[in-house]
Amino acid sequence: MSGRALSGALGAYGDSPWQYPDFDRIEFAPRRTRYALCVFVLNEDGRLHAQLRKMRAAEGLADILVADGGSSDGSVEAGVMQPLGVRTVLVKRGPGRLGAQMRMAFAYALSEGYQGVVVVDGNDKDDVPGALPDFIRRLDEGCDHVQGSRYIPGGRHENTPLCRHLGVRVLHAPLLGLASGFPYTDTTNGFRAYSRRFLEDPRVRVFREEFVGYELHYYLAIEAAQGGFRVRETPVTRVYPATGRMPTTISPVRGNLALLKTLLCTVFRYSKRFRRLFG
Repeated sequence: MSGRALSGALGAYGDSPWQYPDFDRIEFAPRRTRYALCVFVLNEDGRLHAQLRKMRAAEGLADILVADGGSSDGSVEAGVMQPLGVRTVLVKRGPGRLGAQMRMAFAYALSEGYQGVVVVDGNDKDDVPGALPDFIRRLDEGCDHVQGSRYIPGGRHENTPLCRHLGVRVLHAPLLGLASGFPYTDTTNGFRAYSRRFLEDPRVRVFREEFVGYELHYYLAIEAAQGGFRVRETPVTRVYPATGRMPTTISPVRGNLALLKTLLCTVFRYSKRFRRLFG
């Protein structure tokens, strides 16, 4: 079914419809669990399939939704996805990057009645079966924003590029921690979870077209803490390949500079605490 036919029908803030991109959806099964596990992909090819095969070990904890950004490699075709335990494939047709994929996935998950959403990248760097039970437990305990971290006790990482490691530890996490008031340790890690209460809150207003790229990740981390929601970190494992091309769409120089610019713009625009300190 086309998302265009559903435009404005999945939810609203008063008289204002949620804003999310046009998308196609292919459903293979009805909702079976309280939580959705949304896997974000764009031309991940064999890495996505390898990850989904590993995720079968956690089957029953959360329904798997694949949120595709418009892949051209055939990796999310129905004949490939259904045997790998995927409940629904969502394919973004409208504009935008990761933020648009996230709004698409959240709108669909909430409209399907899920009580929370766990999100993860589809590039096979994360130990999803190992960490998913802790994310689910945190949501069951009433947490609203759960950030996965490789840097807290129980977390682990291997072969992390030095520039990425230093960027997170020296710049990214301290800055987002200062902006939010929560001592985040791993703020570029895309393995996270959100409660339905948080995503639907009209004060948060997740479904806005201004959230196009990575700024939505950063905004949610800030807003969860400064809005009085329950925020926690949980240990995760992230492993980069020892050799060969890094599974990332972020280029070492231009990509990381663009991320830094997005982070600074998000902090200055949305952090009340940061504006009090430096405004």
